[in-house]
Amino acid sequence: MDLLVVEPLEQEVMQWLESRHAVRFAPELALEPRALRQALYNVRAIIVPPSCAIDAQALHYAPVLRAVGRVSAGAENIDLDACARAGVEVVRSLTASAQAEAEFMIGALLSMLRRVPVVGSDGMLVGRELGAATVGLIGMPPAARSMSQLLGAFGSKVVGYDPSLHASDSVWERWRVRPMGLRELLECCDAVCVQLAYFSRYQGLLGDRFLPYCKPNQVIVSTAHSALFDERALADVLASGRVAAAWFDSLEPGALDVGRPLAGIGTLQVTPRVASTTRESRLRSAWAVARRIDELVAIAPQPQRDFRPTDPSVPADLADGPLSP
Repeated sequence: MDLLVVEPLEQEVMQWLESRHAVRFAPELALEPRALRQALYNVRAIIVPPSCAIDAQALHYAPVLRAVGRVSAGAENIDLDACARAGVEVVRSLTASAQAEAEFMIGALLSMLRRVPVVGSDGMLVGRELGAATVGLIGMPPAARSMSQLLGAFGSKVVGYDPSLHASDSVWERWRVRPMGLRELLECCDAVCVQLAYFSRYQGLLGDRFLPYCKPNQVIVSTAHSALFDERALADVLASGRVAAAWFDSLEPGALDVGRPLAGIGTLQVTPRVASTTRESRLRSAWAVARRIDELVAIAPQPQRDFRPTDPSVPADLADGPLSP
C-alpha cells in the first residue's frame, strides 16, 4: 500500500491522492494504537492526526515507511529524532497557517485592548486602539511576517525578539520589524505576541527574570507552547495587574487546576488551540502535505528487509536483522 490516511482530508485532496496512489482511508485507527502499528508494515507514507503517536515503537513496525504527514499545526505527537534515524521525512507545511495565526492574534489584541480598560486622563475607564500601540513579536516564524503587515496597516509600531536571529539578519528589515532585546521589548510594548518555537532550553524563558519588567497594563497573546512561561511568574504579573490580560491558545494540561498558580485568574483567557485552524489554512496545508508525499511515494522503494513474524499479529524484531528460515 502506498498511503495510509488516518486524518480526514478535504475531499478534493483525497480524490487527487486516490487517483495517483493506492490509498487506505482509516480514521478509526486513530483510536486503536495497536491496530495502527500493525497497519504500518506495508505502508510507504501515512498522514496522522494529533492523537496518533509516531514514535520509535511505531516506526519499528514500518520497514518501508518514507514519510509521516501532519496537516494540523504542530508535531508534538511525532518523535522527530526517531524519524530522522529511520530515514522517515516528517511532512508539514510551515507557512499554511501563517495568515490564520496572524489574524487570530490581531483579533485577540483588538479584543483585549478594548475589553480590558485603562484609566484615562479624566479618570474614566477607557479602551485603547491597536494603531496607537507598540507591539512586540517574540519569535519570528512565518506568521510574524503576516503580523507585521497587518499591524502596519493599523499604524502600530512593531518590534521583535528572536534568540535564533542576529540583529543584523536581513529578515528584520524585510519584514519591517525592529529587533531588540527581550527585556527592552517587554519594557516598551503595549502588547506582546508570543510565537517562539519551543525547545527545552527555552523552558520558563518568560519568568521572574523578565516578566516583572512588563510595561504596566500590557496585554499578551500567545500561540506558542505554554512551557515558555513560568506559571508562578505569569500568575504574579496577572494578579498584580501589571499585565492587564493574557490570551493563550492552549495551556499545559492541568495548568488551571485548583492549587496551580493560574487557577481562578479572571484576566487569563484560554482557547483550545484554534489559532491555526481555519478552512483556508487546512486546505493549504492539506495540498502542501499531499504534494510532498506524492513526490516521496513516487520514488522507487528501497529493497525491503527479510521479515517473518513469529506471531501473525506481532511483527518480528526488525532490529535483529534477517531471521533464519
